[in-house]
Amino acid sequence: MLGVLLLRGAQTPGELKQRTERWHSFRSLDDVEEALARLAGVGFAQRLERRPGQKEARWMQLLAPVDGAAPAAVAELPPTVAEPAREPAPEPEPVAAEPHSLEIRDPATNRVVRSVAVTEVGEIEQKVARARAAQPAWAARTYEARAATLRAFRDLLEHEAEECAQLTTSEMGKPIRQARNEVRAVLERIDWNIEHAGAVVEARTVSDNERITYEPVGVVAHISAWNYPYFVGLNSIVPALLVGNAVCYKPSEHATLTGLRLVDLLHRAGVPVDVVHTIVGGGPTGAALVEADVDLVCFTGSYPTGRRVARAAAERLVRVQLELGGKDAAYVADDVDVEEAALAVAEGAFYNGGQSCSATERVYAHEAVWDPFVAALVDVVSAYRVGDPRDEGTDVGPLTRAEQLDVLDAQLADAVDRGGKVLCGGERIDRPGNWFAPTVVVDVPDDAALMRDESFGPVIGVARVSGDDEAVARMDDTEFGLGAAVFTSDQSRAERVLGRLDVGNAYWNTADRSCVRLPWAGRRHSGMGTSMSESGVRAFVREKAWHLFG
Repeated sequence: MLGVLLLRGAQTPGELKQRTERWHSFRSLDDVEEALARLAGVGFAQRLERRPGQKEARWMQLLAPVDGAAPAAVAELPPTVAEPAREPAPEPEPVAAEPHSLEIRDPATNRVVRSVAVTEVGEIEQKVARARAAQPAWAARTYEARAATLRAFRDLLEHEAEECAQLTTSEMGKPIRQARNEVRAVLERIDWNIEHAGAVVEARTVSDNERITYEPVGVVAHISAWNYPYFVGLNSIVPALLVGNAVCYKPSEHATLTGLRLVDLLHRAGVPVDVVHTIVGGGPTGAALVEADVDLVCFTGSYPTGRRVARAAAERLVRVQLELGGKDAAYVADDVDVEEAALAVAEGAFYNGGQSCSATERVYAHEAVWDPFVAALVDVVSAYRVGDPRDEGTDVGPLTRAEQLDVLDAQLADAVDRGGKVLCGGERIDRPGNWFAPTVVVDVPDDAALMRDESFGPVIGVARVSGDDEAVARMDDTEFGLGAAVFTSDQSRAERVLGRLDVGNAYWNTADRSCVRLPWAGRRHSGMGTSMSESGVRAFVREKAWHLFG
């Protein structure tokens, strides 16, 4: 299709010949898109793919002649030059626009909780402009003054913690106990940033004539995730504000109410209204924010979307921080207490319904403990209480996104076709909302989708290995590189195994854990850049080198 679009722009037979030769020289889809961009006179940011399956329609709009007629040269195109003959393609659908309002649905019941107005593109540009105008005055305040404002925000969040937790449970289905845990834990992260961020960005004198200072980047676009809206949102917002930036924050469309509440608390605490803005909407709104006049884009989400964000930002050399997907693996060695290991593995796999980029999604168990470990794991998972996320006793709630049910169905069907055996769960739960039974599948080959692609749900695949070397080879056979866990009684053995894995987070006898004192960084398709820790604070400043000679 893209080849036809390139060729249809020819106005003369001579130009058609040149374009035909160019088409045969292309080695990748990116080469084709780059040529189309030059012909259409648009930059890469303008050709950001806004909706899956709409790319060809977008290029048709950009390249079609004004009168809608194809150039005469196209009629002379020999059949051998065009794509192979096939059924006539349907007329391309217009690129879907963002709706004017966003329906927030309770994933436990599928009922509408509330409708929220979407931020229009023109309004996004206005908010970014106001943020840019307000940022210098915010940066001119002392660090102590900004820290005092963020401390007031922290205290408001603590005071309204129960309301905030209930709000999150209502819109994304996190079990209420886990929602409360997230709010409590994020208070500690705010405390750490307030205490340490100032020292991280203090000016440093490195010699009598040389000094390094740190300046805020300016306006930060933060496109957040829904699975841990307090962690992911505030991991960027708090340090960004502390060091003097303005923030335009787009919470996920599945955690919009939580995002609106956080910004309301920030304003009530004293952060100027134009220093932090909320941007409401889905994917097209996020794409528009990336293309706005911002200085840094922080994005948390899938690898395909993160790649598009990076490419759009690169057109203007805008910095990016990308926290993307994962396919974390755990190795259960032959010297473990199998019941303790099963409890820890299950917690890492099924907490928050498995909806975590660092959830344990693959397990490699040593053949010496295979039978008892698998039995213990199935016992733990089968005992999980699945139900109303507002119920204090619920362990696993609904999936936040209804679309993920289809993903899990497909992965399990593929795993079974390839020889996997479902030992518990394995199907949707027939009730209103987005429900899937906690599932354990064993003897899953490494080429199955369940062991290669993100599941992001209450499903785990388990395979047996003969020892450490095989475990390392199979754990590292992935496009992702977020984290990995080793369960063994021998710390030195765990460190040897983990040291051989290309991951950003290494776990011994634990999993799916993050800590504000440690950097959070993915490798390969799991992202680029760092959040949390001193490294995460530095993501929001620019260095200035001073050469001072009198």
